[in-house]
Amino acid sequence: QVQLVESGGGLVQPGGSLRLSCAASGSISRVNAMGWYRQPPGKQRELVATIINGGSTNYADSVKGRFTISRDNAKNTVYLQMNSLKPEDTAVYYCHGRIVTYTRLLGDDYWGQGTRVTVSS
Repeated sequence: QVQLVESGGGLVQPGGSLRLSCAASGSISRVNAMGWYRQPPGKQRELVATIINGGSTNYADSVKGRFTISRDNAKNTVYLQMNSLKPEDTAVYYCHGRIVTYTRLLGDDYWGQGTRVTVSS
């Protein structure tokens, strides 16, 4: 079993910054990829950023240049540094991991419970 636990959400003014963290724990053999998705109010979940083994990253166009994803492999933790936040960044942010366990060698998708980010003055 694998758990993803997020932290770092909250209320911030436009132009401000927040840093999200997500730690994966459990019977982890290998973490192939981790990332962040978000679901704005009344909208569908969308990709924010991903990072794979080797460090390659991918970002949604709407956050390029403002958000930075990083990963601490030793801690199975992924971070999302969010700068120059805009009201349209308001959403519930979900951590995602593509993780191989000792019993499921092909890997599965795991999700965190979500952390709310509100950008408002």
